[in-house]
Amino acid sequence: MARAVSTFSSHVLISRHLISNSILKLHNPKSPTTHSAAALRTRCEATQSTVTPQLGASTTTPAAKTKKKSSYEIENLTTWLLKQEQAGRIDAELTIVLSSISFACKQIASLLQRSSIVNLTGAQGTINVQGEDQKKLDVVSNEVFCNCLRSSGRTGIIASEEEDVPVAVEETYSGNYIVVFDPIDGSANIDTALTTGSIFGIYGPDEQCLIADEDESLPTLDQAKERCIISVCQPGSNLLAAGYCLYSSSVVFTLSIGNGVYAFTLDPAYGEFVLTHEDIKIPKTGKIFSFNEGNSDLWDGKLKSYLNHLRQPGSNGKPYSGRYIGCLVGEIHRMLLVGGIYGNPKNSNAKNGNLRLLYECAPMSYLVEQAGGKATDGIQRILDIKPEKIHQRTPIFIGSPDEVDKLQKYLA
Repeated sequence: MARAVSTFSSHVLISRHLISNSILKLHNPKSPTTHSAAALRTRCEATQSTVTPQLGASTTTPAAKTKKKSSYEIENLTTWLLKQEQAGRIDAELTIVLSSISFACKQIASLLQRSSIVNLTGAQGTINVQGEDQKKLDVVSNEVFCNCLRSSGRTGIIASEEEDVPVAVEETYSGNYIVVFDPIDGSANIDTALTTGSIFGIYGPDEQCLIADEDESLPTLDQAKERCIISVCQPGSNLLAAGYCLYSSSVVFTLSIGNGVYAFTLDPAYGEFVLTHEDIKIPKTGKIFSFNEGNSDLWDGKLKSYLNHLRQPGSNGKPYSGRYIGCLVGEIHRMLLVGGIYGNPKNSNAKNGNLRLLYECAPMSYLVEQAGGKATDGIQRILDIKPEKIHQRTPIFIGSPDEVDKLQKYLA
């Protein structure tokens, strides 16, 4: 037995020796027995790196691989704003103002969801400065917005659709950002639980509107208010940031700070706005037009010709689809995602259109242009119009660039 074991061990050793020599010869046939273990290891590593990948295997180098995003890795609005601040796109004060606006939107979203339960539907019994009947939530939402902006300590002037004149915020500790807003857009939809929204725009400080006790050049509050009005009446091209909050099947906070359009959806599980649409780009064309055709008999003949063209079957045998929500926020949100054109033109009963330039048309035009779209009053770019009055109205045509260009050819 011992002899047999010894013979078997000798065969194993001889076999190992032969295998080692064979591998070394493959590496360098001229000197088969002088290579070190390190050289053999190098040869093996080289062989592994040059082996042909099997079918279906990835050929991406480790450096080029992108990290797979975890399903639990989410970015909320606060984190996103802090990243923009760190990148130098906004300052700390603007970050606070935007955060306070998002908090106001959360409160309004909650009020809308419970409006029938807590008796917030119906009319307030008052009329705003535009002569429009105010809904209960028009008044409440305006208070929510104003309170959030005041408490931020970074807002100097507030101008709202529901206020007669701009309000200078006496609680401002630092920063004098001018915030214009429509607290509830499409408030006629509230009682039927349809789409509504909030719109806002933010302008930079204007030194001529700062109200200081030691400034003897402002002897009366009326003069101070007048300067505030002048300060607020800036063209949309001066906007630092603009956005809207959509209240519908989802609550979506859409924002631009001048480097693209980003949308955040409210996650009710966390109570946070979570980034869901990054760097939105509006399609160049679209197949949806949105006009209140109940007023069509009051419109210009050129506009009627344009709409008649849209109703005709196109190259695919289908005409454009007509959709009208009755809420500017809803119209713009859909358009940003699927393209098309929205119009609120002047008519024989409203020579200047129906929508307000300062806190409806300008912020929305800013957003759409940031996404690659266009906005015009039929003659000039909306963002180039300087308001002469706080509640000035304007016609507007806004949407996909090719669709707006087509419209302007008809209006020329």
